[in-house]
Amino acid sequence: MRKKAYGKVKVRAISGTYVVFLAFDMKEADAQGLMGFAIQRIRLSDNQTLWLRGNKRFAACGEATTGYEDASSHSHPFQAFQWADYTAEPGERYRYRVIPMFGQPCALTEGPATSVTIETESLAGTTHDVHWNRGAIASQAFVRRWPNKSLDEAGPPAYEWLARDLLPGLLAFIGQATDNTFALRAAIFEFQWPAVLAAFRAAHLAGADMDIVYHGKADDTGPKNDAAIAAAQIQGLCHPRVHADLMHNKFIVLLKNGAPVSVWTGSTNFSRNALHGQLNVGHTIHDAALAQQFFDYWTALRADPVAETLKDRIDVIDPLPPPTDTDPLTAAFSPRHGRAVFDWWLAYANRKKPLFMTFPFGIVKDFRPVYDKDDGILRFGLLDKYVNGGTAASRAAAIADIERIRRFPNIGMALGNRLFVDWIDGWHQEGQGIGVNVNWIHTKFMLIDPLGTKPITLTGSANWSVPSVTDNDENVLVIRGDKRVADIYFGEFMRLFAHHRFRESVKRHLEEIQGSPGTASMTESEKADLWRPKDLFDDWHDWVPDQFKPGSEHDIKRRYFAGS
Repeated sequence: MRKKAYGKVKVRAISGTYVVFLAFDMKEADAQGLMGFAIQRIRLSDNQTLWLRGNKRFAACGEATTGYEDASSHSHPFQAFQWADYTAEPGERYRYRVIPMFGQPCALTEGPATSVTIETESLAGTTHDVHWNRGAIASQAFVRRWPNKSLDEAGPPAYEWLARDLLPGLLAFIGQATDNTFALRAAIFEFQWPAVLAAFRAAHLAGADMDIVYHGKADDTGPKNDAAIAAAQIQGLCHPRVHADLMHNKFIVLLKNGAPVSVWTGSTNFSRNALHGQLNVGHTIHDAALAQQFFDYWTALRADPVAETLKDRIDVIDPLPPPTDTDPLTAAFSPRHGRAVFDWWLAYANRKKPLFMTFPFGIVKDFRPVYDKDDGILRFGLLDKYVNGGTAASRAAAIADIERIRRFPNIGMALGNRLFVDWIDGWHQEGQGIGVNVNWIHTKFMLIDPLGTKPITLTGSANWSVPSVTDNDENVLVIRGDKRVADIYFGEFMRLFAHHRFRESVKRHLEEIQGSPGTASMTESEKADLWRPKDLFDDWHDWVPDQFKPGSEHDIKRRYFAGS
């Protein structure tokens, strides 16, 4: 949902399911003396009222605190023209009062407030249900709840917290198959999490017709799938796909009385890391025509054909690129003859529109020119890593290229990271990831002008590479014009972007400290005195003018996010 409110401060609110993103704008003359923004939130269902909080403070106020303790924005306002509430709940109505604060640190005065009321999106929609895990196994929130504990030591409550609504949403989708009028057809790369396999078995025992195709090659994944299937006692329901380069799909089709009605897809493997570690999305579409397409694709996979045979069949059931760009839903299945579909994705990304993308395996060479433009158009990238594969020399060259590109003012990038020490400004050391290849960002989605009137969302299993089109079994869904879907994806993107951008910044500073002469013999407390995150600025001149400097990073973000 999107709402705007006007006053001395213009406020634009964008709500997803768990995130409310707030963007502000003012006339530059009205921002003279601005010390930041205080934000009060009122939950209208019970009138719970609180001030949003942050980790930066005015040092002049003399409070002996660290970054680990947060502070009320009424006393220590946000010195940014965007902020977000990451503690919202689905289907709730909230009123936000955004107050420009003036004066001096510790003696602030309120300017005229602007209020905006907005409702967060529910988990279930008419056509789309979108489910996310937290992607927060390495976070201060996890450390606060389970200090000095690993995920397994923290146990079931931690697993439930990390899965958020992703695993419940997946189990609920499978659980719709309650009797012999239902059927489920699935194609899954990692098919290992016991609760998911048990849900399929329960549906089978209830009378539903089950047929599951899974990655069954003798590699790192296939034998683990085989073992999990045997442990769940569902061997008769499952059929290995061995003739694929990589059977990388993660979808389920629900049928009622023999007719496909809905499909679950997205980036989520059915494994421990996918559900509880790395960021993932599960996306349900209630559309009979689209479900039929996925069923036809599944039917082709079920025969376990060799690549050329499957490519010929996909050309028939899913001819792409489409002749027009107006359909609300388009599915793209792989593998295919040639790279035309990959170039179609590139053409989407190359539109002269703001762009937000996630890259689990780095930005491949073909996509770097998309970002290599200092043209004032906002482009964000959220990366698990800079690059994957290649030689040491090619990796170094790719990293240097991406580092150069991200210096443009219109380019925002964040690289997956964690806080790996416990001596920086009171922050606690965070645990390691629980994966092998991807620990932090596993989603594969592209948002084109997500806050515009005609947003486009691409989401699925493909890692934005040529092999994901020409070699692997994959699916990508193109969703056009659906603001609700775009708002949900945008909110989760910004949540994880802020999380990892801060951690990446800390990592860079730590590397500088540890590489400095004489630090090897220092104690942790001595190292901690060498650097800490910046406090709030005591003088408005140190932050406000940059927000209005034409062509600057802050100016570009302020204009797009606030809709100015």
